[in-house]
Amino acid sequence: MLKEWRGKSRGTVLGYRIFVFCIKKLGLRSAYFVLYFVSFYFFFFAWGNTQSNYHYFRKRQQFSAFKSIISIFKSYYVFGQTIIDKIAISSGLRDKFTYHFDGGELINDTLKEKKGGILISAHVGNFEIAEYFFGELEEKAAINILTTDSEHSDIKTYLETVTNKPNVNFIYIQEDLSHVFEINAALARNELVCITGDRYVKGSKYLAELFLGEEAAFPAGPFLISSRLRVPVLFVYVMKETRTHYHLYTRMADFKQRDAKALLKEYTKSLSWILGKYPLQWFNYFHFWSTHK
Repeated sequence: MLKEWRGKSRGTVLGYRIFVFCIKKLGLRSAYFVLYFVSFYFFFFAWGNTQSNYHYFRKRQQFSAFKSIISIFKSYYVFGQTIIDKIAISSGLRDKFTYHFDGGELINDTLKEKKGGILISAHVGNFEIAEYFFGELEEKAAINILTTDSEHSDIKTYLETVTNKPNVNFIYIQEDLSHVFEINAALARNELVCITGDRYVKGSKYLAELFLGEEAAFPAGPFLISSRLRVPVLFVYVMKETRTHYHLYTRMADFKQRDAKALLKEYTKSLSWILGKYPLQWFNYFHFWSTHK
């Protein structure tokens, strides 16, 4: 079983080239068709990921053994679809998709306060396409994404040649904590700072909280930073509902300032709720509940 997140997602440039060719030359349906074979490959040969996924469905979602096995394949397939959709949308096919904005007024209200806001999401759904939907907001939203620079550079370089440049600013996490100054500067400009709060890297500081019936470790940084800044904090998820339709959820976090533990509890409640609606769209393919043990 894959015990912890290794800091990189799996994939090759060749695989991405095949999907890009299908999307641009043959259409989305052909890319989705090829994805069936890719999903079968991961089901049988990414054994550590498959075991971890089985634990999630069987123990955390309380699915039957048979339903858990079927759900593993479906999860791989939906995950692949979100990657294909991201490439398609960023390549100029935004009009091929529809979406429903649930809670958009909360982001508008946040921007009207003129002090910026923190958006906390997770590795569920397809949050990376949120920027293409934020353009529909009443208030102009400048987006900053707090991230590490650990993904495959060859894949990133290739995708930059076939997709439009994203209208977001990336703030990279630094050991000297200089990213905190960049976050403060972005908020001072009334911009949004997007953070994922669900991937703890073993050996770093963490906070533990009950999540889907078992204690799990969450990275301390997002919750310590967000709880100390005097700005609104919102939970945002972009979930795939049908082949070409997405549902963007926004919920306001209710917690006392400087109480990181309370913010984390709100986050786990929110994340449990969204996974209750979309159990297949949990894309942490490692044994999430034991990384700190």
